[in-house]
Formats: sequence, structure tokens, C-alpha cells
Amino acid sequence: MNLSKQIKTMQQMLVLIMLIVGCAFLSGCGKKKPKVYRVGILCGLDYIGAIPDIFKPEMAKLGYIEGENIVYNIQRTNFEPVREKQILRQFVEDKVDLIFTFPTEVSMAAKAATKGTDIPVVFAIANIEGTGLVNSVRQPGGHITGVRYPGPDLAIKRFEVMRELVPEAKIMWVPFQRGYPIVASQMEVLYPVAEAAGVTLIEFPADDAAEIQAEVDARNKLDAIGFDAILFIPEPLSCTDDAFEAIAKFAYEHKLPIGGITMQVGDYGSIFGIDVDDPKTVQQAAILADKILKGTPAGTIPVVSAESYFEINYKVAQELGVHVSEGLLSRADRIIR
Repeated sequence: MNLSKQIKTMQQMLVLIMLIVGCAFLSGCGKKKPKVYRVGILCGLDYIGAIPDIFKPEMAKLGYIEGENIVYNIQRTNFEPVREKQILRQFVEDKVDLIFTFPTEVSMAAKAATKGTDIPVVFAIANIEGTGLVNSVRQPGGHITGVRYPGPDLAIKRFEVMRELVPEAKIMWVPFQRGYPIVASQMEVLYPVAEAAGVTLIEFPADDAAEIQAEVDARNKLDAIGFDAILFIPEPLSCTDDAFEAIAKFAYEHKLPIGGITMQVGDYGSIFGIDVDDPKTVQQAAILADKILKGTPAGTIPVVSAESYFEINYKVAQELGVHVSEGLLSRADRIIR
């Protein structure tokens, strides 16, 4: 092969190599890297602190794999308004793609913190009655939607179960966190139901467990403690360990029926609890988050309601000398024996 032909062959090979390299480069450039979504999660109560661990697998089922196309910044508080606002401000400064909050108060704080931004908020285990969280169920408005906590509905169900357990009870003590935003809407629906049943409700708003302890200590010194049963409505104070233990210990000492939430602290427990089904609630929240991350404006997605879950602690009922009917047991989703 003469020199000119060798040069021509080499030129052709060089052109071919450049074409192959060029195609590979263009092919690589044509592939977009998958977007990595950043989600800030704020849990505002220890009582429901396991929810993020349920949320991540539910999101994974929808195609969001942690470390690949989604990262989470999970923060937990326990009724700490100042710190919660700081966490939410940081989420906003970080320009996360979504904020997931629960329960009510931190969800309200998230709505306020994201005002004037386009950061969407998904709430769960949050009351919408009397809280201003949404404009309406069908059209939440703004950049927010979520899974409604049916507080007023659950308050009535809890009262009705307590009535079945102790139909002779005529006065019920109702302790709760002073000033908590979801209490008023629950008491508003409870009073007519209680009045119709001939039951008097004694409200006891408190700031903390110490105030609860002081009240039960004072009642222990009276000739009559002043009520026949203790009813917990949905709110944060009664499901904190210290407050619950103070109330439950008092209930055990006086053989009082105590119920509303399912709690066990040390040797003390409640007879029954009616609350939302956490796994199903989180599954609902994940579906809403998926819609938002795929481009649907949060404020146009209707709010959904969480399903309730009924538990009876038969062992505690026996310890307190409370008879649980077969009819009530048959309606329970779970019986603790």
C-alpha cells in the first residue's frame, strides 16, 4: 500500500473514531439526570413519632427511592412551638420541594412559614375545623392539602364508648392542653351529646403535667373527687407520658374508668382508645405527596379524611373493675388481653 493510501485510510479511521466518540457524547448529554426531590418532615409529637418511618416505605412504593431520587430531612419535636418555627424556617431557606407535617399545630405553623413561597405542604393527623388550615375540603387553596384528622367525630365516638362502658357515670372529667387550637371544635360538638345523655362534662385546661399533678393531688384531699370517669379527647397533653401517668395513677387509685386514647405508661394504662389508623393515614398522605411532586398544585387537591381505629385494653378494664360487653368487644379492631 502506497503512502497516500495509508494516509487516506488513517484519515477515514480518525473520522470514524470521532463520529463514534461524538455520538457517545451526544447520547450521554441527551440523558437527563433524575431530579432528586428534597422533603422536609416535621413531627410535632412523640406520640406519633413513628410516622416518618412509615412514610418513607410508602413513598418508595410510588417510585421515590431514598438517596436516588428523594432525600428526607426528618425533624421531631414534642409540642415545642419556638423550635418548630425555627425548623420550618430552615426548610423554607433550604427551598425544599415539599414539607410534610403532623399533627395540627405544626401544620398550622408550616402554612404560616411557607406563606409567600411556592413550597407545598402536606399535613396529616391535623384538624381543619376552626384552625384555618384550608379554605374548604374540596378546594384547600394556597399550597396546602392533606389528611384530615376527624377530631370532632372521634370525640363523640370516645364519649359514646365511655357511656357504654360506664352507663352509670354522670360526671366526666375532660383534661386537655390549654389553648390548643383543636379543643374548642370538639367541645362544641360534645356538649349537646353529653347533655342529651344526662352527663356533665368538667373541663380542665392545663399547661403541663405539673398542673395536672397539682389538680389530682388537690382532689385526693377532698371527701369526693367530683367525677365518675376520665375522658380524653384528641389533643396533645393527655398523650404525653408525664401527664398521662399522673392522670392514670389517680384513676387506678379511685377505680375510675379512663379512656379515649390507648396508652400504657409503666403500670398504668387506659381502657380504650379511638384514634386514626396511622399506616392508612400515612399511605393517604404519600399519595397526595406523589401528586404534588408530579406537578399538581397542592391547593387544588381535595383534603381526605383519615379512618378511625378502635382498641380495647381488656386487661386494664379488669384491673379497674370495668365490665366490657361482648357487643363492644365485637366492634373493636384490636383487643389487648
